Amino acid sequence: MRIFLYRLARLLFDAAELILLIRVVISWLPVDKDHKLVILLYRITEPVLMPIRSMIRRSSFGQRLFFDFSPLIAFILLAILRNIVLRIIL
Repeated sequence: MRIFLYRLARLLFDAAELILLIRVVISWLPVDKDHKLVILLYRITEPVLMPIRSMIRRSSFGQRLFFDFSPLIAFILLAILRNIVLRIIL
C-alpha cells in the first residue's frame, strides 16, 4: 500500500510540474490565448500562481520586477512539498 501511495504521489507531483512547465513555455510563445487547451491550462495553474504573484507584488522587492517569478517560486514550493510528502509516505 505504501508503494502505491508513493508512486501515486510522485505521479501527481510530476504531473503538476509538467503542467506548470507547459504553462511557462506557452507564455513565451505566440499562441492563441483563446484556445481551449490554453484556457484550461491557465485555469489549472492560475490558482497556484496568483497567490504567489500577489505576495511577490506586495513585497518591496516585487514592485521593481519586470518578470513574473511566480512559476519559479511554485517549482521550489512543489519540490519542498514533494520532499515532505514522499518522506512521510515512506
